[in-house]
Amino acid sequence: MARMTQRRKIHRFQLDGTGAEHPIRFKEDVLAAEEPLEIRLGGTSFSVTMRTPGDDFDLVAGFLVSEGIIRHQAELVSLRFCAGERDGVQTFNVVEAQLRPDVPLPDTMRHVYTSSSCGICGTDSIEAVRKTIHFDASQDALQVPVDVLAELPDRLRDAQAVFDRTGGAHAAGLFKVDGSRPELLCLREDVGRHNAVDKVVGWALRQGLLPLSGLVLQVSGRASFELVQKAALAGIPVLSAVSAPSSLAVELAVETGLTLVGFSRGRSLNVYAGRERVGLPVRTGLEEATVSP
Repeated sequence: MARMTQRRKIHRFQLDGTGAEHPIRFKEDVLAAEEPLEIRLGGTSFSVTMRTPGDDFDLVAGFLVSEGIIRHQAELVSLRFCAGERDGVQTFNVVEAQLRPDVPLPDTMRHVYTSSSCGICGTDSIEAVRKTIHFDASQDALQVPVDVLAELPDRLRDAQAVFDRTGGAHAAGLFKVDGSRPELLCLREDVGRHNAVDKVVGWALRQGLLPLSGLVLQVSGRASFELVQKAALAGIPVLSAVSAPSSLAVELAVETGLTLVGFSRGRSLNVYAGRERVGLPVRTGLEEATVSP
């Protein structure tokens, strides 16, 4: 937690009348940390991402899955921090990934296509992702009761330690749904939505769990094209978001056979793709939950 947050002195203005005598206060606030992480492959810089420090090996492993470079634990030989100092202190902001010799390094064009969720034609984006998918989520027979699915955002929120301290971190959680009791397998937080998902996928890769069949990925923000891409490449059949999906995210979910849920907020949720995986409630008390086709 130490590197994931930073303390800063701030001026707080209180305008609700409670601080009438002293409307300006000088105090300390806790912020979610954000630092660059350079990812190297074969001794060459491959990418730089802004992230919240912590679980960096998971982040790099998940990023390589999301780029379509690796798909199994055995393809990733090792991860290590490289030398990098600032003011004489190791920054831990450079990670070298060593891949198995038979795993081809990505070319520039492939890197552009699989890392960009905008800036190129939507049809080309979906086609590029489809060509790099190794796992077929469309064949996943997972069934999730709608009331259990609606419970996941609260379960995710209860476990968000960094958000509790800062109010400034996204979260992604991987859930196993067995009957009426969802089990949180892994939760990761980051200032970037995409990083939080990569950290979860990277954890799963390093545990030898890919593809993530029969599981649900719950995220704290919106569902972008990039998050659907990451879920599809990890073999996750259901992606649920607290906020809205984008149009291209829905198109990709339909194309890849992934169930996409948005606006999941306790008493209601919308299903934008893959309605067949969302089943009837298994408990009473959530009769108002709505499932939109």
